[in-house]
Amino acid sequence: MSIAPLAVNWLLGQEDASAAPFKPGLKRPTFDLQPKPAHKPPQATAMVSLFMQGGPSQIDLLDPKPALNKLDGQKFPGTIKYDNAAQASSTVLGSPWKFKQYGNSGTHVSELLPNLSEVVDDICVIRSMHTGVNNHGQSIHAVNSGRIQRGRPALGSWLTYALGAETDNLPAYVAMTDPRGLPVEGVLNWNNGWLPSLYQGTVIRPREPRILNLEPPSYLQGDVQKNYLAFLNELNQDYLNKNPRELELAARIANYQLAARMQTAAREALNIEQETAATYRMYGIDEAATEEYGKRCLIARRLIERGVRFVQVFTKNQYWDHHGSIRSSLPASCLKTDKPAAALVKDLKQRGLLDSTVVHWGGEMGRLPVIQNDAGPERVGRDHNTYGFSMWVAGGGFRRGGTYGATDEFGHHAVENVVHHYDYHATLLHLFGLDPDRVVYHHNSRAQTLLDKQPGQVVNGIVENAPLV
Repeated sequence: MSIAPLAVNWLLGQEDASAAPFKPGLKRPTFDLQPKPAHKPPQATAMVSLFMQGGPSQIDLLDPKPALNKLDGQKFPGTIKYDNAAQASSTVLGSPWKFKQYGNSGTHVSELLPNLSEVVDDICVIRSMHTGVNNHGQSIHAVNSGRIQRGRPALGSWLTYALGAETDNLPAYVAMTDPRGLPVEGVLNWNNGWLPSLYQGTVIRPREPRILNLEPPSYLQGDVQKNYLAFLNELNQDYLNKNPRELELAARIANYQLAARMQTAAREALNIEQETAATYRMYGIDEAATEEYGKRCLIARRLIERGVRFVQVFTKNQYWDHHGSIRSSLPASCLKTDKPAAALVKDLKQRGLLDSTVVHWGGEMGRLPVIQNDAGPERVGRDHNTYGFSMWVAGGGFRRGGTYGATDEFGHHAVENVVHHYDYHATLLHLFGLDPDRVVYHHNSRAQTLLDKQPGQVVNGIVENAPLV
């Protein structure tokens, strides 16, 4: 009862995706917490998205450009689309960091990501991502909810709407925020849009207590709370029976029941003290630079183990938005996240969970190959680039090892096997065993889907056992 203010965020369910189109007045939709069957046998059943908000520089991390380094300090020989014209420069900025090839796949990885280099044969690096809109907000929405417009359901909402949850005592969709602030667009990152509110992501706080008011006050513990909730449920059910279209009330009723179960389950899931010292070291929890992010990645693994469907771990507002001082700020961002992210892949694999769990690492954009803020070597940065950037995926049916797609010789535009955000979403749904055209919600007399009539195609080149392209 004491955590009821979290309201409907934890509740999951879906309409029968294969049913005939909803006819208002003839059939009342119902939503519950039960797991739903996929349309075909799935390879992925859960997902962790490590969202690097701001735009990691692909040129300095995962997409080396020798031609760019040769032109360092010279005028760029082509056309650049700037976001910030006031600080723009046509001077080429080669990468200050060295790349090496790793693993059997021979994937090039920057020296800034030494831990990722240890798991390159378990990940697929996509070098040809494209959203095509250079603002943070719109590009975040494209990657996270399918369109550049605000107000649409986030990816986690769609997955939990389609598939429900494998647990009835924990949230099915969890958002884990950074202690230094929310990402750009704030709560819209885990918003349910016009899906029922029970598909909204539940925020787990970055510091203790990670869920407020999880413990009931002493005077409500035991039978007192149990009897109170039973009486409250009786009143609510009576009202719902008389007003069957009150879906928000139905969700709140279920929330009371989930909240009571969470008083035990959430405490156990969020308690990492029972983990081994070796696990702490693997996630970097014993090091100041990686402690906080390492804890969140470890909790993400514990939630996936316990049946949570979708977990998204965010960095703070503009953490990777390196318009200036990239020589110091990019290494700091990598230091915080590299070890925990690689540890998550290792940990899921050693526990037999990686085969069924997608791990995603990336942001909403990349960076340009030229200098921004040309005010001295230590102050230069890179502007936005959504025309060709990199991210990596692992597990859940994605190809193990290697790269896919390519940008031009300067890392500005994706030119080979371009992967639009809607192609990425189509591929995800495919791996979860879902037909994009059958994951439908009827809103304002329109059949709404994640792809929303965009020409999303499954990218076979990043799917396991597909031939290298």
